[in-house]
Amino acid sequence: MADFVGAIDQGTTSTRCIIFDHDGLEVARKQLEHDQILPRPGWVEHDPAQILQRAHEVVLGALATAGLAPDDLVAIGVTNQRETTVVWDPVTGKPYLNAIVWQDTRSAQLVSALARAGKGDFVRQRSGLPLATYFSAGKLRWILDNVEGARAAAARGRAVFGTIDSWLIWNLTGGPRGGRHVTDVTNASRSQLLGLRELSWDQELLDLFDIPLEMLPEVRPSSGPVGVARFGDDAGPGILVAAALGDQHAAMIGQLCTRTGEAKNTYGTGNFLLVNTGPEPVWSEHGLLTTVCYQMEGQRPTYALEGSIAVTGAAVQWLRDQIGLIGSAGEIEGLASAVDDNGGVYFVPAFSGLFAPYWDAAARGTVVGLTRATTKAHLARATLEAICYQTKDVVLAMEQGTGTQMESLRVDGGVTANSLCMQLQADILGIPVSKPAISETTALGAAFAAGCATGFWSGFEELRSLWHEGRRWEPTWGAAEREEAYRSWRKAVERSLGWEDGQA
Repeated sequence: MADFVGAIDQGTTSTRCIIFDHDGLEVARKQLEHDQILPRPGWVEHDPAQILQRAHEVVLGALATAGLAPDDLVAIGVTNQRETTVVWDPVTGKPYLNAIVWQDTRSAQLVSALARAGKGDFVRQRSGLPLATYFSAGKLRWILDNVEGARAAAARGRAVFGTIDSWLIWNLTGGPRGGRHVTDVTNASRSQLLGLRELSWDQELLDLFDIPLEMLPEVRPSSGPVGVARFGDDAGPGILVAAALGDQHAAMIGQLCTRTGEAKNTYGTGNFLLVNTGPEPVWSEHGLLTTVCYQMEGQRPTYALEGSIAVTGAAVQWLRDQIGLIGSAGEIEGLASAVDDNGGVYFVPAFSGLFAPYWDAAARGTVVGLTRATTKAHLARATLEAICYQTKDVVLAMEQGTGTQMESLRVDGGVTANSLCMQLQADILGIPVSKPAISETTALGAAFAAGCATGFWSGFEELRSLWHEGRRWEPTWGAAEREEAYRSWRKAVERSLGWEDGQA
C-alpha cells in the first residue's frame, strides 16, 4: 500500500501541492503564485490555463522534493477557491475568457435587478445564499450574456461551466479525451443554483438565472473516487483523485470541526468562519450563509453556517502592492508593533463591497480617524485590527444565529503566522484563539477526505488523534476597552456603507 496522500490546494493567489504521511505530517510541498488580472475597477480575473499549468508544476515539484513517484500516493484531494467561474469548450478545452473570480462585482446590475424584483427570499430559501455578486450564478449569467457566441455554444454542447475544482479535475482526468466533468456538493452549494436540501441542480433557480442545465457538472460527494489524474507528459502511472471540496469546507475537516457546534476561522485573502450545524440546514436571519459543510461518500451531508468576509489578508497585500507601505506581507507585524494602539484610526477594507453580515455591494474602502499624529504604523495596525473586527462582526451574527456563545476560536491560514494579529483577535473577541500544530488545514482537510475515501484512514475518530494545538492566545483587554473600540469600528463601517451609489 502507498504510504502518502496528497492535496492540490488551489487558492485565490497561489496553487500548492502538499504531501502528507499517515500521521498527518507534511512530507513535501511546492507552491506557485498566479497572475491577478484587474481589467477595470471591480473586475478580478485569473487565467485558467495558467492555473492548470501551476497545478501540474506543484504536484511534480512536491513529488520531486520528497523523492516520490505518483504511485507512492494512495490518492490526492483537490481543494479550491470557491465561486470562481470558468466556462470552456469541452471539445477543444479552451476557456471562453478568463476565470471570473469570487471577488468580482461585474454581476452587480443583475443582482440588483433580481433584488428589486423581490427574488431575494426565494433564492435564499432554495440555495441558502443571499443575492450577491459573490456567487457563481451571476458570473455565469454575465458570461452567457456578454461573451460573443457563449450562449449559442452552450445550446449545442460546446460550452460547459465549472468552478476551479471542475476545471482542474476535467483537465487532469483526460480533458477532451474523457475528462470527468464533476463538482462536489460544497462547491455546488456556492453556485446559487443547487437545491440545498435535495443536493441537486434546482430547475427554478436555473430558470431564474437563465442558465442551461446541460452546462453544469455532475454533483458528487466531497469524498469518494473520481478518476485518475495525470501530470506532466501523461506518461507513467497517475494518481487517484478521491476528494474535492471548497477550501473553507476542507479546512473544517482539517480542523476536525466534524461535530455539531464546532467552528473555525480561516484567514486568507478573505476570512471565512464556519460552524458545523449537523445533518440539517439552518437558515440565518443575521447575514450568514447556509451551506453544505461536506459529504462523505455513502453518508448524509453535514451543513454549516458561514460568515464570509471579502478582504482581510488582501488588505495587507493592498498596503504592499498598491500603496507601497510595506515591502513584504511579513513586514506588517513589526511596523504595527511600533505603536501601542491604532491612534484612533479605523480602516474598513470594503474594496468590493462588504460581505457578511452586511451584504452591501455598494460599500467602499474607508479610513477614518486620521490626525496630524497618524503614522504609517497606525495604518498598519488598523489594517490588522480590520481583519479582527470583521471577524467579530461575524462571530456576533453566528452567536445570534445559533443561540450559543463561542468559548474559543480555532484559526488557520496565512495570517495566523502574524502573532500580533492573533493577539488582537483574542483581545477584540474576548475569547481564546487556538492555532493547530499543523497550520495547513485546507490542504490537510482535502488529504484527509481523500485518505478516508481510500481506507488510508478509517474515519474522523482516527483523525481526531492527529489534531494538536500549536499555540493559544488569551485575551488581555478589559471589557470596557473592548466595547469602546468595537463601537468605533461600527461607526467606521457605517461611513463605508452605500458609498458607491451615493447613499452615504
